[in-house]
Amino acid sequence: MLATVNSAALYGIDALPVTVELDLGTGFPAFNIVGLPDTAVQESKERVRAAIRNAGLPFPSNHRILINLAPADVKKSGPLYDLPIAVALLKAYVPLEADLSDALFVGELSLDGAVRPVHGVLPIAIFAERAGIHTLFVAKNNVAEAAYVAGISVVPVATLTDLVKHLTGEVLIPLAPRTATAPETIAYEHDLAHIRGQFFAKRALEIAAAGAHNLLFSGPPGAGKTLLARTLPSILPPMTETEMLEVTKIYSVSGLMSAGGGLVTTRPFRAPHHSASAISLVGGGDSPKPGEVSLAHRGVLFLDEAPEFPRSLLESLRQPLEDGRVTVTRVKHTLTFPARFMLLASQNPCPCGYLGDPAHQCMCLPTQIQNYQKKLSGPLLDRIDMILEVPAVKIEELAGEASGESSATVRARVTEARERQLHRFATHAKAGDMPTLHNNAEMSSEQLRTLARLEDAALALLKTAATQMHLSARGFYRVIKVARTIADLVGADAIATAHIAEALQFRGQK
Repeated sequence: MLATVNSAALYGIDALPVTVELDLGTGFPAFNIVGLPDTAVQESKERVRAAIRNAGLPFPSNHRILINLAPADVKKSGPLYDLPIAVALLKAYVPLEADLSDALFVGELSLDGAVRPVHGVLPIAIFAERAGIHTLFVAKNNVAEAAYVAGISVVPVATLTDLVKHLTGEVLIPLAPRTATAPETIAYEHDLAHIRGQFFAKRALEIAAAGAHNLLFSGPPGAGKTLLARTLPSILPPMTETEMLEVTKIYSVSGLMSAGGGLVTTRPFRAPHHSASAISLVGGGDSPKPGEVSLAHRGVLFLDEAPEFPRSLLESLRQPLEDGRVTVTRVKHTLTFPARFMLLASQNPCPCGYLGDPAHQCMCLPTQIQNYQKKLSGPLLDRIDMILEVPAVKIEELAGEASGESSATVRARVTEARERQLHRFATHAKAGDMPTLHNNAEMSSEQLRTLARLEDAALALLKTAATQMHLSARGFYRVIKVARTIADLVGADAIATAHIAEALQFRGQK
């Protein structure tokens, strides 16, 4: 007897259709799974067998069971096929008379028949909607992310017994209500108002947050570089619904969603240790998974003490910084993960940290200083929009009263600047064929000609400065991007001389 059930396979951060085909035949009893399954899929035989029996349901012990996961040339991994395999067995053996052609099943089974959550349910739900499948059966803890997709009905399954009663019409499981987009509720640990002094550094953070620009802090130990970096999330603008969806897909396939959680509503802030491997940073592996650069998508990747990272690891950031994505190539397939993040890095001026510090003597040899500073190559530095010296804070400022704006005040300005950018992008997108942009940092050199108009005096200043500072073509355009953000923060339509002058301050310290 033949039975088929719809399921799906994860491919990067997207999903592909998988049909679970079951043949229940006579002969020597056996239970085989084919169709390029990995170890976790092969082990589902034992989980399914125990789950069906412990749920008090009949199992075809004296039959020859063959499961084919089609298409056979796509690798199947993970425990998400437990539920569709069990349904296919019950459909063929009980049999279940329900029409399952318009349904898709994913879920892991425990030995007692309970249905456990799996990774990647959001991309599977999006695939189901696009494929015209109207009903998705998932574990209860996967409902919040699956029910965000409006075009499908989500059935939360607690146990295999409940599912059988639902399919036979004995006791129907209520459909899950659609998940609404929740507002950001995080309480930030750090606030700009708590940072003494460092006015120029806080101004740089505001500009970087408003335009999603890459930023490098350089200064002696204890100057506050790490604290400034940890404060950045508190001034980032709220995510748009599109950005939430992009980030949630990445976290869903990576298994980083909280139990029962819905969409990710807070911009990511990832701070990997300098001992991280290349695969953990940029992604990949035998079964390629997103790395830290993708987990920081639409948020911040913070490299504390950047020169302590291996140079090869730092150089691997050049391509995602330029393209906003990571392409992982293997013999049999190629995957692309989104990686549109802000790079925030910090460094000391030398290994001991006190080069140029009037209060401390540098004990480093010239070769040590040279090797340390060479860790950040010219091409990598050229991809950083803003480079800022962070001096040590004076004792008078540390002992004085706290002064300065709060993160909430700065965040309001940053949010207004982002809204101006989105409005400008939307206006020009309607007028011509322009890809979707989210911030000023994403603009190409050609788009800058349309979206970043310079006043004549500002253009003259930029040309003169570019010649004297020997700016590369990339550096030239990055100054314009930063100046466009500075103009957005004050609500200016055109880039003026003052905006270019301030932007140039962040290129002259390299």
